[in-house]
Amino acid sequence: MASEMAVVFLLLSVLLMRSSPVSSQGLQVGFYDSNCPDAEDIVRSTVEQYYNRDATVAPALLRLHFHDCFVQGCDASVLISGPSSERTAPQNTGLRGFEVIDDAKSQLEAVCPGVVSCADILALAARDSVDLTGGPSWSVQLGRRDGRVSSASGASALPSPADPVAVQKQKFAAQGLSDKDLVTLVGAHTIGQTECQFFSYRLSNFTATGNPDPSISQAFLPQLRALCPLNGDPRRTVALDRDSPDAFDVSFFKNVRDGNAVLESDQRLWSDAATQAVVQKYAGNIRGLFGLRFNYEFPRAMVSEDGRRRGQDRRAGRGPEALLQDQLNCS
Repeated sequence: MASEMAVVFLLLSVLLMRSSPVSSQGLQVGFYDSNCPDAEDIVRSTVEQYYNRDATVAPALLRLHFHDCFVQGCDASVLISGPSSERTAPQNTGLRGFEVIDDAKSQLEAVCPGVVSCADILALAARDSVDLTGGPSWSVQLGRRDGRVSSASGASALPSPADPVAVQKQKFAAQGLSDKDLVTLVGAHTIGQTECQFFSYRLSNFTATGNPDPSISQAFLPQLRALCPLNGDPRRTVALDRDSPDAFDVSFFKNVRDGNAVLESDQRLWSDAATQAVVQKYAGNIRGLFGLRFNYEFPRAMVSEDGRRRGQDRRAGRGPEALLQDQLNCS
């Protein structure tokens, strides 16, 4: 199992109200209400079924959606198999959850064939994954078309665990996302996991000095070394949030503040004035005020990212029955 980094990682318009079919940039809340009214319920029940068997599927599905949206929009191109597809790129090592999307798609094909896109299933599954882990929910605008082109080279746009803050900012800005969006969406690491191979270099010979990364707290360093000993299994998984790895909460931001972040890219958010200010707001604990604020800002950032990187929306004045172009199996 590889990094469950919601690399963001990726995805401010106003949080949409579920009761009102709001449309934006061609997509619409309730897009399938007349053509496949059980679509969202089917996706939710499928995600919940897999989650009940293995809770780590939640961050996996969230990461899958992020990595899709960061490359040529939210068009499900990350699901396409092939020798040079996005899935084969090093940045997408360890992506998983494909079977959940395929299962949901198969069930949807049985009741409303050719209607619901794999891209919409991905977006719904990401939302449901956050909700199932105790995070916020939001209304997902639907009506995407699935992409037909998938190239490994496109994955170069994805952030890396070793990226300094300046590079992270550049990559997010290229997607039309602000510094606040960057920190907010990286907050998805509150339910993520990663492998030792993605951060073990921080533990003993950081930047070839023979010493550990000085930004790691002295209390946390021995814990990380115990989890990922020198010459240990590089594929051993470690929670990105040491305190509440299965709960979508603000604990991740407190870890960044206190020098307890696992990934270098996460810890570096504290070294930059702009990103540190956002981390500090989310890490505050005044009667849970800032925890609730994160629960409000995360859906906004998700709507913002998804709204800017739609891929191919498929309204164009027509309903889903007019565009039966989706793959039977998403992958």
